[in-house]
Amino acid sequence: MKSILSKGWRVAAAAIMASALLITSACGNGGNSGTGENGGDRPAAAAKGELTLVIGAYSVAKDAFDILLPKFASKWKAETGQTIVFQESYEASGTQARAIAGGFEADIAALAMESDIEKIEKAGFITSDWRKVGSGGMITRSIAVMGTREGNPKGIRDWSDLTREGIKVLYPNPKTSGGAQWDINAMYGAGLKESEAKTGKKDPAYAKAFLERIHENVESLDKSGRASMAAFEYGVGDVIVTYENELLARIKKGVKYEIVTPKSTILIENPAAIVDVNVDKHGTRKAAEALLAYLFSEEAQRIFAENGFRPVNEKVMEEFKADFKTPEDLFDISYLGGWAEVRKLLYSPKGVWYQVLAGL
Repeated sequence: MKSILSKGWRVAAAAIMASALLITSACGNGGNSGTGENGGDRPAAAAKGELTLVIGAYSVAKDAFDILLPKFASKWKAETGQTIVFQESYEASGTQARAIAGGFEADIAALAMESDIEKIEKAGFITSDWRKVGSGGMITRSIAVMGTREGNPKGIRDWSDLTREGIKVLYPNPKTSGGAQWDINAMYGAGLKESEAKTGKKDPAYAKAFLERIHENVESLDKSGRASMAAFEYGVGDVIVTYENELLARIKKGVKYEIVTPKSTILIENPAAIVDVNVDKHGTRKAAEALLAYLFSEEAQRIFAENGFRPVNEKVMEEFKADFKTPEDLFDISYLGGWAEVRKLLYSPKGVWYQVLAGL
C-alpha cells in the first residue's frame, strides 16, 4: 500500500496555498470578532444593549451562515430592539465537537453529524433533548457524491471507478472531519449494496475489500472537507469525494466541476443544537432558541437550498426538487446499523477504517 503520509507531504504546500480560497477557521459578521482556530476563546464582552451569540459550526456551513446570521440579527433587532453580535468559529466537525466538549463556550453547535453533537452531550454540555427540535434536530441534508474536473476527463461514473489504476482520489481524514466519515460510510455502504446484489446478503468482508481498493488510490487525507476541496482546486488529484452541497456551492461561484452521483450512496443529515450549559451561563437561551427555530423556517431552508443543501422542510424541498438528483439506491445511516454501530464497526481503534489505513 502506498504511504498516504508521504503523499500528504508532497501536496501539503499546494493545500496550504489554496486554503486561502476556501478555509476560514474563524470569522465574524459585520466586523464582529471570531474565535481562534482551537475554539478555546471565550465570548467577547458585548457593548451595552448588545447580546453576543457564539456559533461553533463545521466549516461547510460557513457560506450559508454568512447569509443566515445577518438576516436573523435583523429580525431579532426589529422584534426586540436588541443588537446581536455573532462570534463564529468554523472548523472540521470533529475538531469543533472536541473543542466545545473541551470548554469552548459555543451557544449553538451546528455540525456534520449527530455523533459529534453526542460528544458534546456526553461531556455534559447539552442537557435537553436536542432531537425534539425541528426535523429530529437536523437542519440540512445532502448526499455523498464525487466531483471531477470539467468534462470528467477520467470518465468517473461510479464508486468502482475510484479503484482503477492511476486514479488519484481526495477526501479528508475521518479523525478530524465529519464529512470524511460520511464519505467512508457511503463507500463502505456501496460495497455492502454491491455484495447484497451479487449474493443476496450484506458481506462486510466484501465491503472492506472495496474500501481498501479505493484507499490504494487516495492521494491525501486533509483535515477537513474544505481543505480537500482547496487542494483539488489547486490541481491535486483526479476526483474528490465530498458533499453534494459543497460542489453545488462551488459551481454556483463559477468553479468548473462535474458532479458524479453514484448509483448507491448515503443520505447525509446535519444537526444543530443549543449548548445548554453555555446559553444558561451567558444568559442567551431566548436568543439561541429563536435562532435555532429560524434555521428551520422556510426562509432559512430556502437559503440553505440556494447554497446546495437539501432542505429538511418538505415544502421547500418540493420547490427545489429539480435542483437535486435522486440516486437510484439511496440509503441512510440505519442501513449500516446506526451511528453507534458505525462508530464501533468503522472508527473504533480496531475498526474497519483503521484496518484499511494500516493495511491489515
